[in-house]
Amino acid sequence: MAIHSAGRQEEKLVTALIDIGKELASTIELEELLNRILRISREVFRFENAIIRLLEEKRGVLVTAASYGYEEEATGPEITVGQGVMGQVARDGEPILLTDIASHPDYVPGISGARSELAVPLVARDRVIGVFNVESPRPHAFSRGDIAPLMTMAGQAAIAIENARLYQNLKGMSERYQKLHQFNGSILQSANLGIYTVDNEMRVTSWNRRIEDMSGMAESEVLGHSLFRIFPGLEGEGFADRVHKVFDTGMPEKFRLAHRDHRGEMRFQKRRLAPLKEDGKTVGVVVIVEDVTEFRRLLDQTLQSEKLAEVGRLSAGIAHEINNPLAVIAYGAQLLQREENLSSFQKELVERVESEVERLKALTGGLLSFSRGQGAAKRWVDLNEILQDVLRLVRYEVTRHSIVLKESYGEVPVLQADPNKLKQVFINLILNAAQAMKEGGTLSVETRPAGEGMLEAVVSDSGAGIPPEVRKRIFEPFFTTKKEGEGTGLGLYICRNIVLEHEGRLELESAVGKGTTFRVFLPAE
Repeated sequence: MAIHSAGRQEEKLVTALIDIGKELASTIELEELLNRILRISREVFRFENAIIRLLEEKRGVLVTAASYGYEEEATGPEITVGQGVMGQVARDGEPILLTDIASHPDYVPGISGARSELAVPLVARDRVIGVFNVESPRPHAFSRGDIAPLMTMAGQAAIAIENARLYQNLKGMSERYQKLHQFNGSILQSANLGIYTVDNEMRVTSWNRRIEDMSGMAESEVLGHSLFRIFPGLEGEGFADRVHKVFDTGMPEKFRLAHRDHRGEMRFQKRRLAPLKEDGKTVGVVVIVEDVTEFRRLLDQTLQSEKLAEVGRLSAGIAHEINNPLAVIAYGAQLLQREENLSSFQKELVERVESEVERLKALTGGLLSFSRGQGAAKRWVDLNEILQDVLRLVRYEVTRHSIVLKESYGEVPVLQADPNKLKQVFINLILNAAQAMKEGGTLSVETRPAGEGMLEAVVSDSGAGIPPEVRKRIFEPFFTTKKEGEGTGLGLYICRNIVLEHEGRLELESAVGKGTTFRVFLPAE
């Protein structure tokens, strides 16, 4: 080996170790680190060829990680532990020096014409992780004096290799954890159920998009805050007791809850609570929220519709039964009118009986017509007559609130429409107006041509008016400002759909303190 003195050798070795230490501090990519170690080592040992093979323990083979001066066919094949010089070094953990390779039976050829070889183990944390092997075409190029310096460099290199491997493993684990975290986050955010978690101090630790929509609270507004400070009503609704029970027992819980959210809307929810465990200890609670408000309201509406249908059938039966005695009364009044010896007072009473009988017949006739529900059967109808029939049906509701009724019917042509469905629209609008004036007011009903082949029916009240925030949502299904059980929130939604079915439009005008006006536009003949 071309080394002039022990002092010079030691100086180069110290310099090389310092350089390797610097590489260790500056380089974390394994392949680049190994190539730098080979370059630094060559400055010390002046070898013609060198190779670093790392041990794959599971398969028991040495695989080339870096090399200098070899052809690819020499570095490609794997070496089994125990095979050849490097295989024996990997197996025994001891260096091997061959001063004349040609006479050694265990040599696995690396380069053509190699005459001497020195192989030392790479040891990190008392474990062989590979082999550092140098070769020369000159016999006796390496001596026993080179073993210790190369072992020292190999030890430093092994630490660097192990640290680089550790970094790569940590980097891989970090990337996998990050991907898993992103995947779990995507699942959490994409779920159609409201999902959030709380820790043992009831602080919110996660909050998905669906629960944002349900609660009206953004993730940034709730994370890290106490759940029951944000939603104090939950404690009184029994939710707090269920959460504490999950922490105490480590068992899941489920229950139904009806509460008002931050927007003031009544919501019906199913809640499932599951323990979040770490090392067998409950450290948090996962809350899964399913909003069943729409389903509940749809079910209520279905039941209400069935009740109304039954009331309609009952009303039709009652109207039919009333018509029978009315016919007898009308016949009796007609007979009395033929009497010649009636006083003027008696004649006036008979005429009043006939008038009231006709009024009752019109009322029962309207009930029978409305309760038949013959589907969307359009025919030629008079809009004025439809409104007059409706007012006969709802007049009691209007008069009992001391409401002054103003009617103005313009000359409007007939139109193609389903009379029963139009009656449903106007009954809803007029009853809503009456309910808005429980302490009295003025209800105006008007019809007139609207131009461009349209007719206009106007229902106005002098009530309190509708706030802007309510006007924006008034035609939404299930939206209502009435108390629970007083309305389903479908009346105006259905009215608008009926008007759209007739190729018309329903418009709203309202101001707080100035009353409300609904305008129904329908196509004329």
